[in-house]
Amino acid sequence: LYHVLCVGDCQLQTSCRIQKCTTDFVSLTSHLNSALEGFDLEFCKALRAYSACTYRNSKVCRGNLVYHSAVLGISDLMSQRNCSKDGPTSSTNPELSHDPCNYSGHTEARKHQGEEKTPPPTTYLFCGLFGDPHLRTFKDRFQTCKVEGAWPLVDNNYLSVQVTNVPVVPGSSATATNKITIIFKSYQDCTDQKVYQAVTDDLPAAFVDGTTSGGDGNTKSLQIVEKVSGKYVEMHARYIGTTVYIRQLGHYLTLAIRMPQELVMAYEESQDLQLCVNGCPSSERIDDSGHLPLPVMGQLLPQSGAAHPWSVYTLETATTKCHEKMLVKDIYFYSCVFDLLTTGDANFTAAAHSALQDVEALHPRKEHWHIFPSSGGGGLGKGSKVFVGIGLVCFILVAFL
Repeated sequence: LYHVLCVGDCQLQTSCRIQKCTTDFVSLTSHLNSALEGFDLEFCKALRAYSACTYRNSKVCRGNLVYHSAVLGISDLMSQRNCSKDGPTSSTNPELSHDPCNYSGHTEARKHQGEEKTPPPTTYLFCGLFGDPHLRTFKDRFQTCKVEGAWPLVDNNYLSVQVTNVPVVPGSSATATNKITIIFKSYQDCTDQKVYQAVTDDLPAAFVDGTTSGGDGNTKSLQIVEKVSGKYVEMHARYIGTTVYIRQLGHYLTLAIRMPQELVMAYEESQDLQLCVNGCPSSERIDDSGHLPLPVMGQLLPQSGAAHPWSVYTLETATTKCHEKMLVKDIYFYSCVFDLLTTGDANFTAAAHSALQDVEALHPRKEHWHIFPSSGGGGLGKGSKVFVGIGLVCFILVAFL
């Protein structure tokens, strides 16, 4: 009797293909972004395809709880998205559903082209620039640099990002970003070349040609999304699986980017000067073997009685100010302290906080979000630790050159 029951149950589970229906639905929707135009149209098409798949399996799955949960879930989602039950459906045929202008679909397409081995999942890398300026490279190394003037952050076969940095305060070598130029290079039939440029107090929600997207159709392969007017924009380039965030905080700009590793590394030898890839040249580094020399404030040396005229912060008040925004004393916290002591501009606190938020939104590995100065973790190499603890800072105070 046991064997009879087992065989019957196993045949039922084998015949019911609800998991395949669900997998196809996830594949059809994983690349969609609810912030972009055309999301509802494509999501509803995928839902109808999901519903049709469950209907085809209704008889063999009638005793399967996962099947019944899926049917109820589809109904709820259709109501939430106002999807009609009748209408076009997404094709679940991999060859037909492959979108050449959707980078996340490239790997899926390769799986169905007769390859014996399943290709590895896409590895994404993160780079960010903010503050005075502080650079987090694609290798998760953290540096603080001068790099005054125009410098390339990214320069590969698909994308170029250039930043221009200007001095922040008189007598200091610290700089901050007041201009960002991005070139999305033309790519097959997905987009023509598009150029974006932002400068202080002019953060447009369009490319320089006045358009807001590249590519044709409802699911545009390249699009700008304005999040906060004049203060925060996002760029989504589906065809190269790349996302860029640009913000203005105070008088300066910040940038964060996520890009597939294989595209990041697609560059010629002549393009090797990329801050996001190789970091800043040693001659442009402000930090000394990773340790930032904090400016000497009046409170720290009370005998001198001379605080920099542009700063109203001491080490204690800067620490308190930064702790209001960032509870975790990671490298972003200490960069905030450094920037306040250097400039006296409270907007740099918001810049450090937003930079960490961008890491949490774009960095693919949660365990690497926070870089702690004493641990050397998060992919930091030797000599890339940026600070000892705040208690040791007093012992390494150096006049900021």
